[in-house]
Amino acid sequence: MINRNHRPLRGVLSDPDEPAAAAALAHRLDLPLLTEPPETPALFLHHSRNGLALRSSGSNAPGPIRVSLDEGRQGQRLRQASLKRETLARACGLRGGRSLRIVDATAGLGRDAMVLAALGARVTLIERHPVIAALLADGLRRARRSHPELAARLHLVEADSLQWLAELTPAERPEVICLDPMYPAGSTRGAVRKDLQALRELPDWPGLAPVDEVALLALARASATARVVVKRPGRAAPLAGKAPDWQLPGRSTRFDVYRGLAGD
Repeated sequence: MINRNHRPLRGVLSDPDEPAAAAALAHRLDLPLLTEPPETPALFLHHSRNGLALRSSGSNAPGPIRVSLDEGRQGQRLRQASLKRETLARACGLRGGRSLRIVDATAGLGRDAMVLAALGARVTLIERHPVIAALLADGLRRARRSHPELAARLHLVEADSLQWLAELTPAERPEVICLDPMYPAGSTRGAVRKDLQALRELPDWPGLAPVDEVALLALARASATARVVVKRPGRAAPLAGKAPDWQLPGRSTRFDVYRGLAGD
């Protein structure tokens, strides 16, 4: 989740409710520990009793971004989740009474993974950006208290998807791999929610190279025993220019489905 128009990440804001957690996170991410929010427009992390959040300073900044199974649109989506409502679930081949092993190789804030888990799938979330991985880890920690059954079907791995997939043994290969790469250049900004736009503005992280989408799609197909599902904007070209085997359209996005090759 890297963007050329990134904003600086100033550090981790210490909070009277969670001073030790804030200090530990700042140390792990090698970020300054802040005593007050930045005065100039910037991103910062805030660890409070409500959980870890990515926040923005400056005018017209979006609200706190945190991983939650209960808040806002995501909470409503999870409460209403069904195989009929969720095109993603149908694209993955989820059916009633069938539990699939799914890898979300570009986890982001984990929203699609949570829905798949709510519908019975066992989902491994792969996220390589340390800040996003920290948000996910905090959200899953809280979910284990509030939604233990659902959270038990979610497993987070902080890793590069290319390396992680390459190291899978045949017995570890999942039925389905989901990819949701950052919307391509030229997509309208209105198609990207404000919170996801803030993720796009996270600064480059040492050691993280741009994602090789051609290699990722090829390796995902080689690693999935059933299918690879790619989430795309409705009018965008296929990922890596590779035509899918079939498509499922949605209102503003579509799901391109490729046959997995590991089951051959």
